This record gives sequence, C-alpha cells and structure tokens, in this order.
Amino acid sequence: MIRLIALASYVYQSAAAIALIFAISHLLPPADYTNFSLALASSQLLCVLMFEWLQLAGLRFLAAAKGDDAARLRWSLFAAGLLSAVALVAVGGTASRLSTLAPGVVVLGLAVAVLQGMTDMYFMVIRLSDRLGASAVLMILRASILLAGAVAGAALYRTAEATLLGIASGQAFGFVAGLIAHRAPVLRVRWRTMLADWANFCRYGMLAAGASVIHLSVPVLFRFIVIGRLGATGAGAGFSIALDLLQRPFWVLNAAIHTVSYPEVVADFEHGTDQQARQSTARMFDFMICTTLVMLGGLIGFVPDAGRILVPQEGLDSFLAVAPAVAAFYFLHIHLQATLAVIPHLNKLATWLVMVATGQLALVAVASAIATATGVSPSGAVAGAAIATAIIILFASRPTIRFGAVPRWTLAIEATAAAVLIGSFSAFPSQSMIWLIGKIVIAGIATLLIAWRGDFLMPRRRD
Repeated sequence: MIRLIALASYVYQSAAAIALIFAISHLLPPADYTNFSLALASSQLLCVLMFEWLQLAGLRFLAAAKGDDAARLRWSLFAAGLLSAVALVAVGGTASRLSTLAPGVVVLGLAVAVLQGMTDMYFMVIRLSDRLGASAVLMILRASILLAGAVAGAALYRTAEATLLGIASGQAFGFVAGLIAHRAPVLRVRWRTMLADWANFCRYGMLAAGASVIHLSVPVLFRFIVIGRLGATGAGAGFSIALDLLQRPFWVLNAAIHTVSYPEVVADFEHGTDQQARQSTARMFDFMICTTLVMLGGLIGFVPDAGRILVPQEGLDSFLAVAPAVAAFYFLHIHLQATLAVIPHLNKLATWLVMVATGQLALVAVASAIATATGVSPSGAVAGAAIATAIIILFASRPTIRFGAVPRWTLAIEATAAAVLIGSFSAFPSQSMIWLIGKIVIAGIATLLIAWRGDFLMPRRRD
C-alpha cells in the first residue's frame, strides 16, 4: 500500500507540473513565458550540476547502510550539500554574466536551483530512512504549494520574475516541512572521516552526476538551438510548451520507479545472490519499460485534445506539430539516461556513463544544428534528435545485456499493443465530451490491465 501511495505521489507531481505549465502559458505573455522556460531549464541544469552527485552517492551508499554507518553518511552528505549550494551560487552567478536574461530572473533561478537541490536531497534521506510514506506525502505537499505559488505570482504580476518567486517559495516550504516531519539521525564525525566519505562520494558521484548533467544538457541545448531560430514568438512559445510539458511525465515516472524499486535493487546487488540481483533488476526493467510505453501512447493520443483545450491559441499550431516527435524523443532519452544506466550505476562504471552521455550530446547537437541550418521544421529537428538518441542506445546496451537481467518481453509486447491502441486516439479528435470521456475510459482500462499483468508494486516477482 505504501508503494502505491509513493507512486501516486509522483503521478500527482506530474499532474501538478502539467497543470502549472498550462496555467503559466495562459497567464504570461509569450515573451515572458519563453524567458521563464529558459530560466527554469537553466535552473534545473545547475541543480543537477551541483546536487546530482550527492543524490546519486546517497542512493548508492545510504541504501545499503544501517545504524551508525547511515548516520555518519548523512552527516557527510549534508555537509557536502551546503558546500554544493555555495558553489552553485558562485558558478551560476558567474555564468549569468553571459546570459541575456534579466538580473531578477537570474537571481530567482539560482534560488530555485539551491532550494530544489537541498529539498530533494533531504526527501531522499527521509526515503532511505524507511519513511517511504512520509516522503511521498511531503512530495505531494510540495507540488501543491509550488503550483499555488507559481500560479499566484503569474496571475498577480504576469512576469517571469513573479512566477519564479512562487516556485522558490514552494521549494522553501517543502524543505521546512521535511525538517519538521522527520529529523534524520546524524553522527558527527571527525574531519578526516568526512573527507574520506567525500572522496567516496566524488569517485562515484561526480562522474555519474557529470553524465546526468550532460544528458540534461541535451534538451537544453536543443531548446536554445531551435528557439534561436524561432525567437520569442507564438511558435517559440508553442515549442517551449511542448518541451516543458512532455518531459515532465517521463522524468517524474522514472523518479517514482527509482524511489520504489532502486533501494531494493541495490540491497540485493550488495547483499543478495546473483540470482536475486538479476531478479529484482529485471523486475525494475519491467516496470520502467512497460509504464513508459503506455505513457508514450497516452501522450500521443491525448496531448492533441489537451492542447486544443489548454494551450494558448498563438502557440497551438506549433505545439500540435511538434508534440508527437517530442514525446518520442523523451521516451528514448529517459531510457538511455535511466534504464540503461542501472547496471553501470550498480557496478559504479561512472566513466561509461559519461561516455554514453557525451556521445548523445554530440550526435544530437550535430543533428539539431544541421536541421536548423537547412531549414527543417522544428518537428523534423526533434525527430533527428530522437534518431541520434536511438543510435546511442544501441551502443549503451552492452553492460545491461552482459548482466543478464532479462525483462518479460511478452509483457513488453502487451504494453506496446496498449500504447498503440491509446496512441491511435490522436487520429480521432474528440468532437464531444462524451467521446473524450470514452477514450479516457478505454485508455484507463488498458493501463490497468498492463499494471495487473505486471504486478509492479510487489517486492518480488512471482514465479
């Protein structure tokens, strides 16, 4: 039941993020929304740059630690987090001199990055303290406050600055709520011990986080290349809405699955037999492959209906034209970044992760630049980025194939059939509310059938 609540918390966060994007796109003028989108994307990049290494190190080391060892690692983790926050402000402040964004937008973007990084790290610590339910409730609470704060700022002042201030306030509220809800035990250690912990964090976390930063840079770079051609226009806003809207469901679903399944995978890998490690890892692959397949079908099938209802008219045509290609790109991107990275993370093959991420960035950058220079449409440019990512996926699959954690391919085929069924709804526009509700019901039934067949929330696969 707690696993279901945890998964529901991520679904809620995804829904809240989608609602926020649609609401902000209506409340802000196109130019302000474009600036808000660029600032938020840059903020996420900085957050990953400075905090992702600690998130990855915490997940890898804390998941297998108990008692005093866990308390010691928490102390070292929090101390490193404070240093990362200082470094983020210094790096971000220096980089902002090259930006064309207003100073107020830059300052608020940095505040969002720091607050999000610290809050995510503390929520992760709560989760790894066997408080999965508490962390799920806190994430729901934070998502609600983020949505309310951002919408209130945009509605009252209709500027990117006010909207970012609302998001920063929501992150700060979430951090304080986490401190009140759970005081994670810590054990103060000597300076030498803390330095030794930091060295372990760095050896694994820095390179692994570098790979995450490079992966995150792919859509950010792609965004700047295409927006540089479209400009702060309705078409540019529609393209930005598609990128903002369609990355969130995949990212949130991946985070949910890792929260529910990854600690068990780490524990089996470190303390169980090889068979147990392969079994729990294969089960995680089942979860990730099947749910993202169904989600891809849902996005392709229902985003046109949602776009016609919620996207501003000046950006609607651009949004509808590019949305299917963007959904396909993010589907491939999340599996390259997350699914195919599980085995390298378990084996601490951080250098391999960096090689894969660098290859993707290089291929996508070349494909995007060529597409933009030759006048290809934004949807064609996105398709080129998706093809480049698929090529890298073929290269990155080798460690996973060698490990031998085989997912249930019959279940994946069934999920593919469900995704095709749901995605086909895009060819049948909803002429009436009754037909729209009917499509939602059919999609819901197909999704429930896949969830029932997969039995994803059980701790172990049923043989």
